[in-house]
Amino acid sequence: MAPVTPSPAATPKPSGRRRRIAFLASASALVAAFAASSSPVPLYNSYRATAGLTNADLSLTVVAYFLGTLAALLCLGRLSDYVGRRPVGLATMLILIAGCAVLLNVTSVVPLVVGRMLMGVAAGLASSALTAYAVDTAPPHPAWLGSMVSSQSPLLGLTVGSLLSGALYEFAPAPTQTIYVVMMIALALCAGLLLAGAETRPRRPGALASLRPRIRLTERAKPLMPIVSVVAAATWALGSYYQGFGPSVTATYLGTSNALVVALVFASYMAPSVVAGPLSGRMRPARAQRLGMVLFAVGTCGLLVSLWQQQVVAFLLFGLVAGLGQGVAASAGIRGILYGSLAQDRSSLLSAVYLVSYASAMLATLIAGQVSRVASLLQLTVGYAVLAVVAMTVTLIWARDPAPLTGSGNPSREVEA
Repeated sequence: MAPVTPSPAATPKPSGRRRRIAFLASASALVAAFAASSSPVPLYNSYRATAGLTNADLSLTVVAYFLGTLAALLCLGRLSDYVGRRPVGLATMLILIAGCAVLLNVTSVVPLVVGRMLMGVAAGLASSALTAYAVDTAPPHPAWLGSMVSSQSPLLGLTVGSLLSGALYEFAPAPTQTIYVVMMIALALCAGLLLAGAETRPRRPGALASLRPRIRLTERAKPLMPIVSVVAAATWALGSYYQGFGPSVTATYLGTSNALVVALVFASYMAPSVVAGPLSGRMRPARAQRLGMVLFAVGTCGLLVSLWQQQVVAFLLFGLVAGLGQGVAASAGIRGILYGSLAQDRSSLLSAVYLVSYASAMLATLIAGQVSRVASLLQLTVGYAVLAVVAMTVTLIWARDPAPLTGSGNPSREVEA
């Protein structure tokens, strides 16, 4: 594969030891942020029993999380371009610690909603500032590493957080508090790493103006955004299904309320994305998006059949297939969007991608939460399967590669991403 000709507009990366620390810090903070965000999910059945929460209450907490995320992406998505990546990353860690502290004592739906909303705000900040920081400081080889870390670290974090939460609930003392104490310690350690890393975006005027809701796409990214949005809408909707209804699916159809089993079900969709980045990086973005969405549709339809037949193993395996497809398609989409981008454009580009992602997840959860009052979980799953098939069809027809850079005929590789 021919080497990429560097873009004349590319922004130099910080060099040396502090750059390596910064990349480690951004990747670790991304994983920790989303691990904290997913840690309440395996506890939902416990909250249902001890606090009398319903499926509608639990879907409300998911909506609160997404509302916080969307608000952060709209109003704070460009802030790190003006005040620096590290200050926003540190603020993210502090907000998450506050959210964990609120969740130490859940006796009704109110603290759960407040804690989840704080975590949502932090997730929005992480999705823009920390992902951009990871891309800024990623080593030049392999070229796909920056986009893979920025797109898949959140899903790795969701997996780690849910599994750790489920395990601690089953085997540790104070089962509904221990996970949050562990998360607060991990977040504090990540804050220390962020302090030691190099800054890639020096402070500049315009921070207050950047708070006005505005998402800007580069001319190169605009033609790619429709398919990236379709992929995000379908895959993140299914992610919200696992988050909001996974515990109920586990209890109703799989015959157990064990928190570790709930975590395994959640992780079956999130975990495969970890291996998806390298797989996606070997293909052109459009081809990877098509392959990913075929796998995603097959996996989602398989989930429906597995629930219908009440087959636990099949449900987990099809979740793995859907998750692998999600990871391949999403990583390829972000790689295409970031191809040839400038450092000052990245947080806005990533904010746009994640804005669509979280908005889709929130809308799906709002609709499903209301439908769950009159429909069974199996009937709800039919809607997600239909959405997956529609998204696959659209992607197969209209997916495209980014336009090549001047002097580069290989659109499957990035320059600075």
